Amino acid sequence: MEKGNLFVSVVMPCLNEEKTVGLCVIKAKEGLKKAGVKGEVVVSDNGSTDNSIKVAKKAGARLVQESKKGYGSAYLKGIKESKGNWILIGDSDGTYDFTQAAKLLKPLGQGYDLVIGSRLRGRIKKGAMPFLNRFLGTPTLNFFLRLFYHLSLSDSQSGMRAFTRTAFEKLKLKTLGMEFASEMLVRASQEDLRIKEVPISYSERVSPTKLSRFRDAWRHLRFMLLFAPTWLFLVPGGLLLGSGLLVVVKMTLGSFFLFGRELDLHSMILASLLTLLGYQIIMLGIYAKAYSWTTGLIKESLIITSTLKYFQLEKGIVLGTLISFVGFLTGLIYFISWAKQGFGYLWAIRPAIFSMTLLVLGIQIIFSSFFLSILGIEKLPK
Repeated sequence: MEKGNLFVSVVMPCLNEEKTVGLCVIKAKEGLKKAGVKGEVVVSDNGSTDNSIKVAKKAGARLVQESKKGYGSAYLKGIKESKGNWILIGDSDGTYDFTQAAKLLKPLGQGYDLVIGSRLRGRIKKGAMPFLNRFLGTPTLNFFLRLFYHLSLSDSQSGMRAFTRTAFEKLKLKTLGMEFASEMLVRASQEDLRIKEVPISYSERVSPTKLSRFRDAWRHLRFMLLFAPTWLFLVPGGLLLGSGLLVVVKMTLGSFFLFGRELDLHSMILASLLTLLGYQIIMLGIYAKAYSWTTGLIKESLIITSTLKYFQLEKGIVLGTLISFVGFLTGLIYFISWAKQGFGYLWAIRPAIFSMTLLVLGIQIIFSSFFLSILGIEKLPK
């Protein structure tokens, strides 16, 4: 986009930041001037009770107000009310230097959709970032973003970012709290947006922080997990189901030794429970994927279609019936043998556990298939 047709909106949330919001607005205007673009500064007030609104207006900002509390709420309101083709966001607490606007805007002109200002690759001034945030919190969240969504970022929690209006509309962001920052990255990954990091400086806050270190870190991690049903459900469920079923089948033939200890009936009962638990967790993951796909939260993928294809109603009923029948038939054979002995001592405990495990598992598959059909999975292409 040519600079002559470009209009940039700098959007910053505000909640009782009278000491810094005015300076942030002035620096944002200076940053736009240095970048050689026209623009505006929008302050999205989230219910300030000090003089923040007065200070922001005096500095030349356009003010919008959002009564619904939350970091994400303030940003969503401010961005919605902004007029720019490109949008640059950052906190109004004085930690981000808006005179660096050109650094974040330049990659947008090169075709990138989202630009992250990396504090860890730039200059963090003394006292600006707590030790735990810098060396534990942010690296941990970076790790999970890379593991779950294949996003390799040095500073996923940076609040200074720039993006195009088109990219923002694709993201369809909804979260209202601090996890807004993580949602933006997760959705950008799902939409295959082009992302770039640039180094920025980071200064110490003037006013007391409003963040709760552990609570907000958990909210970020919780959001990442909720949008990653494979890692949250399918992987642990698959491990439980696979290991549990393997032990049940092996112990049907007799006990065995593991790490020098004999595993017998009690271990087989535990393995049976793990098998059923693992299946339940797997199905929760498939339900989550199905719901996310049918509601548009995630895009259709080969993994989703190929996985869910085999859980269509008719196939599920057939599979569940076969497994239940094997379990029922096994149990029936040993029940008849027991009856012929006058219902005395039940020696066939291992086959009984094996039988009950398959019987319950088969019934679960049948009803799981019905539930998935309710979610519309039977409409998948054959």
